[in-house]
Amino acid sequence: MHTNDGGHIAEAIAALSARHYELAGDAYSRAAWHVLAEPRDGQSPFAADDRGYVGAGIQYFLTSAICYRVAGCDRRATHRGLEAIAVGRDLQRTLSQPVQQACLDELIADCRAAGDFEDVTAAYETAAEAYRAAGDSVSSAQAVATTPLFEAAATPIKQVARSLADGEIAIKWETLHGPDPNAAGEFLAQRPTYKKQRFQRLLQQVIEREFLAAPRGTTEYATDHHRCPSCGSRHVNWIADSVLCLRCSRPTEPV
Repeated sequence: MHTNDGGHIAEAIAALSARHYELAGDAYSRAAWHVLAEPRDGQSPFAADDRGYVGAGIQYFLTSAICYRVAGCDRRATHRGLEAIAVGRDLQRTLSQPVQQACLDELIADCRAAGDFEDVTAAYETAAEAYRAAGDSVSSAQAVATTPLFEAAATPIKQVARSLADGEIAIKWETLHGPDPNAAGEFLAQRPTYKKQRFQRLLQQVIEREFLAAPRGTTEYATDHHRCPSCGSRHVNWIADSVLCLRCSRPTEPV
């Protein structure tokens, strides 16, 4: 996504690999504040942006809340969720495209789920209706869905889901979106509809297992150059400054 995270995402991923989830939450929070100050060099967070880079700030707050939940720091997760919801509401005044405002509704619903608030179902339904209403204004739903704002709304649930799937891709593009991109409203409304059905349960499972995987970066299977000392896997995940085991997200070592 290439936003100004101040190097804190690399710190967060290193903390995830060490199972230090509160520290990971702190690093994700710092990354969020950094992005919200200046998403990219010279870019104001209050300027209209058809790519929506500033949405990464909400993504990092959301991931921070998830880390705090896994760490058992529920009050901190609630505070971070509240912060993210407030930012999302404010950004709806500057990211003025109806489809972007709908995506912010989706992110706000995610933050309600991560912060363990009430009315999560209603929040996802609001986002789905906003997508349907915005459908006629979208010329290419597939192009919109690959912008940084929409990637910010897709990444956290994918990270949570891969934590329960041996590090594999557990939520595919066609699962998160509708079958017909020409019907833009319904195509995009599938995102909050799917999350309404799955996200809270997935979150509860990672909390119960006390394990959140690192995000998936560049991967290589069955290598002859790395082996995980924790689980023995030779599958590698290169992400930020870390070389991790694809399976357990622990640091892997060259052989």
